[in-house]
Amino acid sequence: MIPPKALYDYLIVGSGLFGSVFAHEAYKAGKRCLVIEKRAHIGGNIYCEEINGINVHKYGAHIFHTDNDKTWEYVNQLVKFNRYTNSPIANYKGKLYNLPFNMNTFYQLWGVRTPQEAMDKINEQRNEFAHIIKPKNLEEQALKLCGKDMYERLIKGYTEKQWGRAATELPTFIINRIPFRLTFDNNYFNDPYQGIPIGGYNKLISALLEGIEVKTNTDFLKHRTEFSSIAKKILYTGCIDEYFDHRFGNLEYRSLRFEHICIDDTANYQGNAVVNYCEREIPYTRIIEHKHFEFGTQPFTVITREYPDSFETGKEPYYPINDNKNNLLFKSYQELANQQTQTLFGGRLAQYTYADMDDTITAALELWRNLGEK
Repeated sequence: MIPPKALYDYLIVGSGLFGSVFAHEAYKAGKRCLVIEKRAHIGGNIYCEEINGINVHKYGAHIFHTDNDKTWEYVNQLVKFNRYTNSPIANYKGKLYNLPFNMNTFYQLWGVRTPQEAMDKINEQRNEFAHIIKPKNLEEQALKLCGKDMYERLIKGYTEKQWGRAATELPTFIINRIPFRLTFDNNYFNDPYQGIPIGGYNKLISALLEGIEVKTNTDFLKHRTEFSSIAKKILYTGCIDEYFDHRFGNLEYRSLRFEHICIDDTANYQGNAVVNYCEREIPYTRIIEHKHFEFGTQPFTVITREYPDSFETGKEPYYPINDNKNNLLFKSYQELANQQTQTLFGGRLAQYTYADMDDTITAALELWRNLGEK
C-alpha cells in the first residue's frame, strides 16, 4: 500500500553497489530518494578504510572486471580506474604457485615446459580416477577433473577452509569445471576490462550517491513501520529471509572474519596483492596487501588475513550455501517477495546469490529500466 503523503519516491535500504546504482538512476530521473544504511559507512562490502594513505578493502579484496562495454563505460564516467590486473599467488607448504592454473603453474608442479607436455601430465593425473563415473562429492569431482597433485596442493585445503567441511562432505556443484590455460598468462580474469577505482571504491559510491540524502547507522527492520510510511516504493537489499522474519526458516551462509594489521617497518610484505594459503593447517585462506591494488610506494604497509567463519546472528553473511535445500527455501521467500506491492528486492542478499560487481550493476540498471520510470 502506497502511503498517502509520501516524502520520498524511493527509500533504498542498503548503500552497497546495487542500492547505490539504483538510487543514482532514480535521482537522475528526478525522483526523491532516501538511502538508509545499517552500518556506520556507505558502500556495503566494497567500502575502503583509508589508513595512512592506503585504501584498505575492509571486507575483502574487490577487483572490478567485466566484458561488458556499457558497464565499463558506466563506471568510468563516474570515476577513473587504474590498470590493476589480478594475478594471485598460491602458497602451499612454503612453495609458491601461480593462479589461475596455467603454464606457469604446470611448470611449478611438474617442470613441464610445453602445452603438450602439460596436457599429457594432466591427462595422466586424470586417468588415475577415470573409474569415477558419477562423482558423489567435491573431492571425487575435483580428482576426476584435474588429478591428485593440483587437487591436494591447490584445491583441497583451501576449499575445506572456505566451506568449513571436508571435501568428501561437499556437493559437486561447487566445482563444475576447472579451466586450464595452456599459456604463460597469470591474469586471473579473461575479461577485457579490469582495474581498481583510483582512490578506492569509496570514490565510486560517493559519485553514485552525489546529491542524494543518506542516513547511516539506521536499521530499516527495527523501524519498518516508520520508514514504510515515508516512501512510495522501497528497494530492499538486505537478507530476504530476515525481511520476512524467517517465516520459513533461515537461509544458510558462510561468513568471513578479517584481521587488519599495519606494519610500520615494512614497505612490501609479500610482493603481491593477494596470496592464497592452501593447506588446511593454516586457518586463514589468504593474505591481502592492499597497497598493491593501487601501486602504492609508502614506506609501510597494511595486510589483512582473511578467515572463513560460520554464519550466525550478528555476523555478516558473505557466501550463500546454494544447495538444493537452501535454493528451495529461497524460492519460497521469492514467491512472497513477488507478492509485495510497495517493496522491490535486489542485490546479493535479497537474491540469495554471489554476484560479481559488474553483474550487480547490470542487475540494478535492469531493475530500474523494467520499472519504466521517466
